[in-house]
Amino acid sequence: MNQRGPVSARSPAQALFRRLILINGLVLTTGFLILAVSPATVSPLVLPTEIPVLAIGLTVMLAINAVLLHRSLAPLVALTALMQRVDLLSSRDRLAESGNGDLTDVVATFNKMLDRLEAERSTAAAHALAAQEGERQRIARELHDEIGQSLTVVLLGLKRAVDRAPQELCEELHGIQEMVRSSLDEVRQVARRLRPGMLEDLGLIASLHALAADFAEMSDAIVVRRMESDLPELGEEAELVIYRIAQESLTNVARHAKASRVEFSLCREPGNVILKIADDGRGGPIAEGAGVRGMRERALLIGARLSITNPPGGGTTVRLTIPVRPGRN
Repeated sequence: MNQRGPVSARSPAQALFRRLILINGLVLTTGFLILAVSPATVSPLVLPTEIPVLAIGLTVMLAINAVLLHRSLAPLVALTALMQRVDLLSSRDRLAESGNGDLTDVVATFNKMLDRLEAERSTAAAHALAAQEGERQRIARELHDEIGQSLTVVLLGLKRAVDRAPQELCEELHGIQEMVRSSLDEVRQVARRLRPGMLEDLGLIASLHALAADFAEMSDAIVVRRMESDLPELGEEAELVIYRIAQESLTNVARHAKASRVEFSLCREPGNVILKIADDGRGGPIAEGAGVRGMRERALLIGARLSITNPPGGGTTVRLTIPVRPGRN
């Protein structure tokens, strides 16, 4: 059975209503007292000389009322602005709960709602990404175990055929052998990209070096690598997130940037581990497509911060900041 906390005696709407009533009552009462004790008088038929007095009094009361109401409703303006700009993937933007008078409860409730939505989205993203990784592993196993083995059998059969074929067919069979061998290599590369077995066997640094080497071979770009070996223990989930974000970043560089040089680093800073991939390509506005949003969701899973910027000199820089938990060396 759900347990609910004590219900507040005043709802936020009632508190705001009472505040508005008090503000207006205070302004009107003050105006009444000023007119009562001041020498200013108004005849039953308003004289032309009394109109400026009334106009000034009304203006002063309206101005005071407007200032007090503006100060009271200012948190609603800030709350509306936050609603328009909030992004559950890129920031933990919140309003300060103190100093908002009767609207403190509204602000606190909205902040708690954002916290709950971020937690629910993070959980849903974790399940989705876990299912995605499982599907990638299944496809990789099928590629390696079924298609890879079938192509290997074809290669062995072609070798036997070449050994027994007449001379005029050997050259053609050799060409078919090379095509099958090339297809087998491509299948293995796809399987390796889908399931980074090297990450489990040799660790993160070796996997990133292999990833950079594959990228350099595909794109003909110069890759400057800087991988520190004395990184703290990050955990399997964080290492997989780092690998996937690096993989997606390099894929985007190969597809869109037309870069000639890429800086690829994984270094340690006080309290953090930094993954940085910077290219000298075309740069330009960042398109928040499925790939980039997937990177942000992965970063969110491990509490990391992802930034994608276009430096003034051109190109694009992807920076992933992974916090290191206290006690991990």
